[in-house]
Amino acid sequence: TGEILGRLGSQGGNTALAGALATSDGYWMVSVPRDPKGWERFKSLVSHPAFTDDPSLDDWPTRRKRKSEVLGYIAEWSKGQKRDEIVSKVSYRVLDGGNVINDAMLSGALDIASGGVPGFITLWDKARNIPQSQVMGLTGVGAGSVWLVTRNPNVQTLADFTDKDKIAVPGIKTSFVAVVLQMAAAQAFGKENYARLDKLTVGMPHPEALAAMLSGKTEITAHFSSPPFSYIENDQPGFRRVVNSADVAGPLTIIMSFATRRFYDANPKLSAAFVAAMDEAAHFVAANKREAARIYIELARVKTSEDEMMRMLDDPETRYSAAPDGAMKYAEFLHMIGTIKTKPASWKEMFFPPVHDRPGS
Repeated sequence: TGEILGRLGSQGGNTALAGALATSDGYWMVSVPRDPKGWERFKSLVSHPAFTDDPSLDDWPTRRKRKSEVLGYIAEWSKGQKRDEIVSKVSYRVLDGGNVINDAMLSGALDIASGGVPGFITLWDKARNIPQSQVMGLTGVGAGSVWLVTRNPNVQTLADFTDKDKIAVPGIKTSFVAVVLQMAAAQAFGKENYARLDKLTVGMPHPEALAAMLSGKTEITAHFSSPPFSYIENDQPGFRRVVNSADVAGPLTIIMSFATRRFYDANPKLSAAFVAAMDEAAHFVAANKREAARIYIELARVKTSEDEMMRMLDDPETRYSAAPDGAMKYAEFLHMIGTIKTKPASWKEMFFPPVHDRPGS
């Protein structure tokens, strides 16, 4: 429609200029930078003459005061652009596995990351007393269940896995599903045997693990994954679900976002805008499931049908929210097995203030 959509999240004074804008073939989410260097980079991307002809807009308070005008210029430019071409010019990286993401965050290569909760908690604990490296949670993203699916006909329960089996996980020991596997093992074999199946795990991105499972020509006989991979595999003839995380620990946030304290303190309004954008995205998914399914299919590295995506989104265990769900369950388990040294008193101890008023856990 070309209409600048009002955000559905935080509307406070600390939010940056942001909105969902139409392109010639879809939409993109824009957040106008506050800092001078970010604004210069933004002007090079959005080449509207108003931004070069009016030097007063180089002043952040002026841009903020003229919010509707600035977003109007961006919307005018956006209509003639293709969404993917805009996104391709924005700096972001796709990394697989909690270990890789944590290393990138500690090295300063990332300001904001999205990943599994256990990997974040491990990083939070590791860097909590190092001022230049401290990380905190920004938001939850998606909650639901993950499934361990096998193609080995001899495996009915966790006790049936042998040394001949290999279980694919995105990151060994630190990824979300790797930790859920340890939680399931502790439940099945006793707390002291939480690592019993770790020796069978192989680090592999979900798309590659799916391909390995479907081909049946590799050493991978099982894959612990999130939707849509878990659904695709469980629907295959001869494949079966061995573990559902909901049966192990109840509802849990699968993916969350986090940032360095250095970035958060230097960019409070941009950080608040990120939280507001997450609120908007969660609301959009809940209210427009089929459209959300179409967007996912267009952007995802794995192809699935719209109806299949709707089946996942309609699953009562699937929920998108900025509020983290079950973060303390992870923390308590990771502390119990010695992965982290400090057990937080509350989930809020691990998250920045903008989400402290949410019903997290």
